Amino acid sequence: MGELYCIPRLQDIKKYLEFAEKYNACFEYNDFFIPKILDDSFAIDKVVKQYMEVRHVCLQDTIHGAFLDICVNSEDPEIFAASDYRVHQCMDIAKRMNAKAVVFHTNYIVNFRLRTYIDSWINRNEEYWRRIINEYKDQYIYIENMFDDAPFMLAELAKRMADEPHFGVCFDIAHAFISGSPVEDWYNVVSPYVKHIHANDNDGVEDLHNPVGEGRLEWDVFDSWCRGFKDKPSLLVEVRSFEDLEKSVKYMQEHNIYPFG
Repeated sequence: MGELYCIPRLQDIKKYLEFAEKYNACFEYNDFFIPKILDDSFAIDKVVKQYMEVRHVCLQDTIHGAFLDICVNSEDPEIFAASDYRVHQCMDIAKRMNAKAVVFHTNYIVNFRLRTYIDSWINRNEEYWRRIINEYKDQYIYIENMFDDAPFMLAELAKRMADEPHFGVCFDIAHAFISGSPVEDWYNVVSPYVKHIHANDNDGVEDLHNPVGEGRLEWDVFDSWCRGFKDKPSLLVEVRSFEDLEKSVKYMQEHNIYPFG
């Protein structure tokens, strides 16, 4: 099956280590998109040290990079510099932890339909992420749909980057569900580029991060889509607590939802 991921939390690390051992799962660290941690080198060192001391054996771990207000396509040099600084922080942490990949967000202005803005976003992102991949040759970059209203901008970027094996799409099914575009459109457009998936449930309105099966998403359709991949993408169950992780996995096992069954 495709690799299963969970989000470890230091206060419950024993539970997550047991989960990882039981399901041969990897970790996606969510500590390093928090500005309060990124602004404190001692805090970064402390968190990295704590994880490394209890580290399970998985060289496929990922890190969720900074995304709050990150705009690597900005034409404002100060905003770009701040965004670039955060990206490099996250990439350096990934290198320290031997993490396989870092997830960043599209972060474009939804409904800004000006063609010059769309072209600029795609061109600048392509140029930027090629440069970062060249700097960090051992890590992958996964770009995630955030609150994108349609799949075409992310897909166009991924299409242009298709020659770069260390670049791919992190497809967030819950974000797609509330985007306003049919989920099937997302499936059709981003499929060639997906390397990693974020999965949780919601009501079709808010990004609630409910356990899988406790919302309105059609998981049987999702499962059928996932089964069509030749190279199976990894999947993070992106929920807020260990209890919700257990609920999600139980539902996915009982209903044979990818990556189970």
